[in-house]
Amino acid sequence: MKHLILRDESALYYACGYSCDNAILLQLGDEAWFFTDGRYSVEAREAVRGAEVVIASDIVAAAAKRLKKQGVKRCAYDPKEWDCHRFGHLDPKRRIHWVAKPDYSHKQRIIKTPREIALLREAARQGAKAFDKIARAFSKEGFGMDERSLHFLAERILRKEGKRELSFDPIVAIGPNAAKPHALPTNRKLKKGDLLLLDAGVKVERYCSDRTRTVRAVKGFDFGTIQGFKSKKIQKAYDTALKAHDLAIAGARSGMRAQQIDALAREVIEKAGYGKYFVHSTGHGVGLDIHEMPYISPRSRTRIEDGMVFTVEPGIYIPGAFGIRIEDTVAMLHGRAEIL
Repeated sequence: MKHLILRDESALYYACGYSCDNAILLQLGDEAWFFTDGRYSVEAREAVRGAEVVIASDIVAAAAKRLKKQGVKRCAYDPKEWDCHRFGHLDPKRRIHWVAKPDYSHKQRIIKTPREIALLREAARQGAKAFDKIARAFSKEGFGMDERSLHFLAERILRKEGKRELSFDPIVAIGPNAAKPHALPTNRKLKKGDLLLLDAGVKVERYCSDRTRTVRAVKGFDFGTIQGFKSKKIQKAYDTALKAHDLAIAGARSGMRAQQIDALAREVIEKAGYGKYFVHSTGHGVGLDIHEMPYISPRSRTRIEDGMVFTVEPGIYIPGAFGIRIEDTVAMLHGRAEIL
């Protein structure tokens, strides 16, 4: 793209190696400017690559001034990165023809480099290791604790006492609360034999991991995928979700449409009679953002290619009773899906 303006933090980081919560990157041909305020001047000048750092109290006004000075007539932007107020101040007299490029950066990042996959693999490894520590902590001191306290304990372990960033706010849900795909913690207390769902991830150099496990919480439990529930109803649903998870990963191939991978998981769940209880897509891309392209959904015709990284996370959610989700992040390598 000859002329482009970016504002999203992950898009900025991908383009120039640095981002903060108040910045704009303006790329005009072979020249680029990174606009931010004085709070970030030292860090920006140390880290930004391929762009001149401009410090301004009003970065939108500064970017607008640069656009006018350069005589820009046409410029691309991602409308999802801007609100009406700020975007209106970029070009108040409407001199520029703005070309909307939704998800511009996500499309640039959809194929991961070997280095990016290595970072995602390390994030997944550290996340899985944290899950093991959480299982031991919950088994030792978690029974009798409510979801809020369990959430705090899990977050402390995931963060490694402040040494790691989280991919997102973890989900810790017991029994009926697990029937909400994005459950918030409540005062429900963990009892031995309860169904427990944990969805969490950590970052390595800003690249995310994402993993979900559903278990029967008993003394010495682990977050492995082999679980035994006393309830036959829960066990049947769990075995169905696990089969959908395993078949989708085993059957995924480069060259398939994303919707075909979704169908591999969805058909298993529908044939078992749980179709209406699978209320979300089979997966989503993972990278600098926890949700990015490709989206593994019934509507997505994205052609899957080597280098793409995404989750496989079929779920079954019975309102008021229980919820099950089993999730791993995979990379397409040599035509097949490899669990990271």
